[in-house]
Amino acid sequence: MTERPLDRSSPIPLYFQIAENLKQAIEAGALTPGDRLDNELDLAERLGVSRPTVRQAVQRLVEQGLVVRRRGLRTVVVAPRILRSVALTSLYDDLSASGRHPATTVLAAREIPAGDVAAVLGLPAGAAVLSVERLRLADGIPLAIMHNYLPAGLLKGRPEEALAETGLYDLLRSQGVELHAGEQVIGARPATAREAKLLRAARAATVLTMTRTTFDTAGRPVEHGNHAYLADRYSFKMTLIA
Repeated sequence: MTERPLDRSSPIPLYFQIAENLKQAIEAGALTPGDRLDNELDLAERLGVSRPTVRQAVQRLVEQGLVVRRRGLRTVVVAPRILRSVALTSLYDDLSASGRHPATTVLAAREIPAGDVAAVLGLPAGAAVLSVERLRLADGIPLAIMHNYLPAGLLKGRPEEALAETGLYDLLRSQGVELHAGEQVIGARPATAREAKLLRAARAATVLTMTRTTFDTAGRPVEHGNHAYLADRYSFKMTLIA
């Protein structure tokens, strides 16, 4: 990687210049996901700056979601974080709109007794629901595990085949279901051992959680989902108006 020289006469702090140079190298593909940055001491000596200056530059990259510090692996470049607006869209829609390449592995799709989900979906006790679990990838990198429940019979044909190629909301719309509104709660927790394995993440990884119930234009609940997103690859964006 060819490094741009630092402008020591500039009012722009050296740590900021270093961070911007590394950021540009990542965005240009000179540094790719999985590449390791030189350690702080080597970078400081090569750039002719203090070690705290390098540490401050690297911390800026960490805060921007461009690199992570991993014990034993130093500082590693990661895939760009998915920044998702909080709107009634599917993850598949958002990835496609942002130029990423979504892919899906359907882990399970079967009808089961609704249990506690019956009340959420407005179904009678003992009703059946379609339970679908999927692993969503972006540019080949695991991003989220999604578990959705729908009233049995709402989706026609073999939904597990269609959901390997498209998003749930697109499939619902294609079958005449008009989505209107949703209620959701966002949280965070440690990943389970199974989630960490599926997401190819460290056992101590954190996942962002989203629980959402979606309603059609008549106000009927048509889908309830529990999703887990790997926190260092994903974030939510919200606009707040006074």
